[in-house]
Amino acid sequence: MKCLEKLSEKQAKRITVVLLILGIALLACTAILTIGSGKGYEVTTYSMGSYVRQTVYGKEREEAARQAANAVAGLEDLISWRVEDSDIQKLNAQAGKEFIPIESQTWQLLKLSLSVCEASSGAFDITIAPLSQLWDFDDNPHLPKPSLIKAMLPQVDYSTLSLLEDGTAALRNSGTAVDLGAVGKGAACDAAVEIYRQNGVDRAIIAVGGSVGLFGEKPFGEPWKITVRNPENTGGMGELRLQEGFVSTSGSYEKTFTDEETGKVYHHLLDPKTGYPAESGLVSVTVWGKSGALSDALSTACFVLGLEDSLPLLKEFGAGAVFLTEEHQVYVTENLAEAFSVSSSEYTFAGVV
Repeated sequence: MKCLEKLSEKQAKRITVVLLILGIALLACTAILTIGSGKGYEVTTYSMGSYVRQTVYGKEREEAARQAANAVAGLEDLISWRVEDSDIQKLNAQAGKEFIPIESQTWQLLKLSLSVCEASSGAFDITIAPLSQLWDFDDNPHLPKPSLIKAMLPQVDYSTLSLLEDGTAALRNSGTAVDLGAVGKGAACDAAVEIYRQNGVDRAIIAVGGSVGLFGEKPFGEPWKITVRNPENTGGMGELRLQEGFVSTSGSYEKTFTDEETGKVYHHLLDPKTGYPAESGLVSVTVWGKSGALSDALSTACFVLGLEDSLPLLKEFGAGAVFLTEEHQVYVTENLAEAFSVSSSEYTFAGVV
């Protein structure tokens, strides 16, 4: 009986030690999970005519967010035609003259943009500036005279932009001008994500206007959740659940004005071939792509092209899209079918395309 009592004491001590070790191990695991997930650092700045919203996780989150905000502002100084001495302002000023050297970041963005111009047969055209400046949606939106629109159409021609491998660029026609507004916000997301990568942050999300960049994976394989806006109001009509990539939306509700004489509403997404706002039967296109600039360019191209003609373009670039039509129907490409869900009763899921 005494032996059994002694054995029980030994067993009790062993059990106590094991439990103590397990307790320490569990505390260590909890600490690791707490440090690893951490609280995200949230900050909002303003660049490119939009709010720049970041949520960054990791030890260097605040410094990474600061550098990312600076990178976005720096990119604007390079590619905005409105900024004095920017690459694009200098390129436009030298239209019809010699090649000029530009920064590598600008050159690469022009190269990517031209690839979408060519693949979309000009539905997306970065030499849209003569027309976009005529409509002036940002400062003084108005309906230009038909004669002025007709006069500007020949100046919109992406094929007049030439890029040389030595990092120079030129516009061959004196009346042509580049406007990178349709890719700028997506390119800003690219710049920020590169900063996150260089600083070794755990994960981050950045939104610049209608473009979003995702970096890193959320804990336990949880997807990032991106709300697709309801064109009828400021709420959402659906949700994309993604592990990575970039998302950009182009919608006819973003910048509009109503003509006082006719009462017709005009939006800012111009068709380069007509000079007027595109009439494709769509109210918005949300594109998921491999880069921010690419998703931004494709969302504009797809809006102009319309649903059916967009599909080969998306396939060529390995991208996916959510289409919202004027009839309140929703179409989703096959590669996003499982990632997207409709949450608004105002829109009906019409199928996978």
